Amino acid sequence: MKAKFRPLEIRNRWLLACTALLSVSLTTGPALVADEFSVIPEKLGQLVTSGEIPGVVALVATKDRVLHLSAVGQSDLASGRKLETNDLFWIASMSKPVTAVAVALLADDGKLAFDDPVEKYLPEFHGMWVAGPQTAQQRVLVPAARPVTLRDLLTHTSGLGEYHVTGPHWTLAEMIKVLAREPLRFQPGTRWSYSTAGMDTLGRVVEVVSGLPYAQFLQTRLFDPLGMKDTTFWIQAADKDRFVTPVISKAGKLQATPIDYMYGGAVTDLGRPSLGGAGLFSTAEDITKFYQMMLNHGAANGRQILKPETVVEMTRKQTGDLKARAGMPWGLGFCVVEDPTQMASNATLTPGSFGHGGAFGTQSWADPARGLIYVMMISRDKLQPTPDDSAMRRAYHAAVATALAATTVPSK
Repeated sequence: MKAKFRPLEIRNRWLLACTALLSVSLTTGPALVADEFSVIPEKLGQLVTSGEIPGVVALVATKDRVLHLSAVGQSDLASGRKLETNDLFWIASMSKPVTAVAVALLADDGKLAFDDPVEKYLPEFHGMWVAGPQTAQQRVLVPAARPVTLRDLLTHTSGLGEYHVTGPHWTLAEMIKVLAREPLRFQPGTRWSYSTAGMDTLGRVVEVVSGLPYAQFLQTRLFDPLGMKDTTFWIQAADKDRFVTPVISKAGKLQATPIDYMYGGAVTDLGRPSLGGAGLFSTAEDITKFYQMMLNHGAANGRQILKPETVVEMTRKQTGDLKARAGMPWGLGFCVVEDPTQMASNATLTPGSFGHGGAFGTQSWADPARGLIYVMMISRDKLQPTPDDSAMRRAYHAAVATALAATTVPSK
């Protein structure tokens, strides 16, 4: 007698059959094959089937190998193209740790220090003002008690706000000059307030100090040495079909949505500036290589990319008693998990884990105590309650925990 399945069950079975489930190694040696990891695409596939997301790429790794890599669903609703594990996502604020590492490379070179004032490299930041009491008739400004430092920008404690860009082809230098004209929202170092523009400013600092365009600096000093062959500010025309179309849910239905951070420009528009706050596109495997370098104390592919002590400095709590996100203070460009119990999505991480999420739900975290890296790539706007604590991230981490509980992870 043949088994009978309801339509939803048939769709679920088809979805799992189409899942690209891989177990590969980023280094030489045998790959880990573990059927237990099939729970990850199975659980995430349920979110695809229910219409929460069109597709998802999931990856779990150690400091030297990938334990699991899978893709479920579609990359584009209009064409129905199947999502592949090497597809390109807008990683949004996951760009921020990359920018922080760029600054750290120059610190290791002795060309700058984290506590240098920004005005040392960008004179337009000299003599900043802070917004005081404001009424409909007047706005009170007071002088900044001290200069804004690079550390302030790296920890989101500078007082810088955001800016309104009127077109996609402003240069990075032009954007930062506009930003510097605006008063700070609070005295430097006295509060924590997330600032993407502050991280963009650091990209401009890298340009001035290195003498190279920011994108070129990243390519030569970070992306090439790490083998991050798909990470870029601009998607090449030949790779456009690999770009995962962002979506938003309206009236319970997913539909394509633009990336506001492109300021009206196309993802292939080479005229857009290289914005370090949220401008990068990447793949799950490339992001993993970045975090493997961090877990390997700054080393990758036989080279010391960052000094070990610099990695420690970047991934320790820097914001003291200032309130940031639930259970998560800030390091230098990285969010640090201090109390995993304060956010459901962090429940399976150990204190001292570090990483960053993106506006459209991409997530990247490293857990040094367990020696694990977690990367989840989705592309949906307006996730609730936040991108860091979305239903997708909770499901991903819960599924990974289930898989690891049934798997012996080999050490190298």
